Formats: sequence, structure tokens, C-alpha cells
Amino acid sequence: MVNAVGKAGLALRHAFLGGPVFTLTNCLQGTATSTTKTSSSAVATSTKVFKNPLKNPNGSDPFMVYSNGYYYLMTTTWTNLQLSRGKTLAELKASTPKVIYTDTNTSRCCNVWAPEIHSINGAWYIYYTAGPNAGSDLSGQRVHVIKASGSDLWSSTWSYAGRIAFPNRDVFSLDATVLTINGSKYLVYSSTDPGEQCLYIAPLTGPTTVGNAYILSRPTLSWEQVGFPVNEGPAPLYHGGRTWIVYSASFCDGTGYKLGRLEYLGGDPLSQSSWSKYGSPILTSANGNYQPGHNGFFNSPGGQTWIVYHANPTTPGACTGERYTLAQPVGWNSDGTPALASPAPLSQSIPEPV
Repeated sequence: MVNAVGKAGLALRHAFLGGPVFTLTNCLQGTATSTTKTSSSAVATSTKVFKNPLKNPNGSDPFMVYSNGYYYLMTTTWTNLQLSRGKTLAELKASTPKVIYTDTNTSRCCNVWAPEIHSINGAWYIYYTAGPNAGSDLSGQRVHVIKASGSDLWSSTWSYAGRIAFPNRDVFSLDATVLTINGSKYLVYSSTDPGEQCLYIAPLTGPTTVGNAYILSRPTLSWEQVGFPVNEGPAPLYHGGRTWIVYSASFCDGTGYKLGRLEYLGGDPLSQSSWSKYGSPILTSANGNYQPGHNGFFNSPGGQTWIVYHANPTTPGACTGERYTLAQPVGWNSDGTPALASPAPLSQSIPEPV
């Protein structure tokens, strides 16, 4: 994901990639495929319905949680952090976003991207990307954290908690998410290497502190290299004792943006040998929804797993606020792997989560 400064900013992001080479573990090379039939994830069906998009415009890079009777949504809004909520997705769609945080510090005031809400040690935190007001120069983009004053997301005040500084590579970083494996937490994010943008993983030693970062995935497959080689927007998915990271592949400006998958195989999560990359994408353009990507997952009160993601109304698409937010239930194949239906037409009514 890129901010709204236009094509100059997009070109600058490519220019980062000629920076210094870091000696890190090689990326994973494993692949896996699934050809089994899909089974429904729903244990019940609601009589209430909603229609996508949930947010348009400025529906880019969405993330959702369910807490205290409400669905909460955050997206990239470029200059601040905003929160929307509703007791149903239809109510969420009709709601007015609330600005919960604006930062005037010149080092992190601008280009505010990809906020995610996470509960750590009983407190709410929002991880987001921001940097200085540097025009098309995005090299100052880093991961930052704010903390809620209480347990209620809506009524809390939010205060700056710190910047994530990776000890071995404090460079351009974005799209951070929190991964939990065997009770330990990790920060998975995207960063640049010469000629490509990759996924990295680091142990989360505290809500705002991390250990060294290690390469997790490079965009080595052809469908990850459309427009430019990119892996970004990681999102953990847990089901049946298994763990995946669903991520966005290829450049967001163009025709190639889509979702791919890694699966955790066991062992040290920081090691490349502990992960396998699937050889085919899991979600691609369909039904007038182009370049679907930068997703998150959330659970309904009844335990259904849902995906939230953005798409473009046209193709080639752009990395701008024209992208809108969609949500749909996650299905499961008979072999236990996730199955995502193609993006439905925006005219289609979808049963509410239960």
C-alpha cells in the first residue's frame, strides 16, 4: 500500500530498493497446493444481510475486530487514525468514522497507513505506519504504536506509545501485524531489500519493542512480481491448530495485486524452514472488484471467521483512496486449508455474521 501523494511517491518506493544489502536468512522456497472440495465455515446463517462495500472511499488496508458487542473497522485515511463501529456490518457501513488520533510530531505526522488493533497483555494497541511530511520521499516510513486508555475501544483516549525500531535493520517498514504461535508473539511486517519488497518477522518482546528481524518471504513467484516484486500486508489466520499468513503480492498500482499464503510447519517461527509458501494465489480479481488485497481476519460472536480486504473499482488500479472495503466469510477445504470465495458483485446481499 502507498499513500496518496501520486505516482511520484510510487516511483520513490521503487528507488528505496536500491539501498544497502542486509545479510539475512534466505527466504522460504517450499510450496503446497490444495485441490480438495470446499465446505462451509458457517454454523448458522443470519436472516439479516448487508452489501459491500463497507467503506468507500478511503477503504484501503482494512482491519476489523469484534469487541463488547460491536464490529470495529480501521482503514488507511492518510492523515489520522479513524475508527468506525456497528453492532452489525450494515450498521458499521452506515456509521460515521470517529477520529481517534492525530499526531503533529513532524517525524510521524503524515502518510498514515494500515492501522491494526491488537490486544496485548490486557490492553488495546494500534500498530500503524507513518512518517514525516516529505512529499514523495517515503524513506522515513516506520511502524508506530498508540495505546488505549481503557478496555472500551470507542470511549478510550489514545496516546503515543512508541516507535518500533528493529535492532538489525531500522529502515523503511510498513504493514505490521501481530502473530501468535505457541503463546509467543511476533511482529510480521513488510520492508525493502534491493529490487524487491519482502516480509520480515521479529519477536515481539513488548508492545513497542522487538528483537532482530529475519526474512520470511521474498516475491519469487511470477504472480508476486506484476508491476514490481512485492510481499506486504501480512495477516495471520488460525484454524484447526494450524497457522497461515495471508499476504498481498505484486505492486498495488496496476493489475497484479492479489493474496497469497504461507503456512507454519512447526519449529522456530523465525526460521525460513518453519514456513511453506503456496504456489498459487488464494484471492484474485472478480465480478468488477479488481486487485483485491491487504486483508485482515476477524471472528464473529458465534465463532465464524471472516476476511476483510480492499479492492479497486477499475483496472489498472491505483494505490489511492479509491479502494473500498469488502468483507466475506472464510470457507474451509476438507483438508483443513482456507478457501476464499471470489469477491462477490457489489449488488449481492450477504448474510450478516452470526
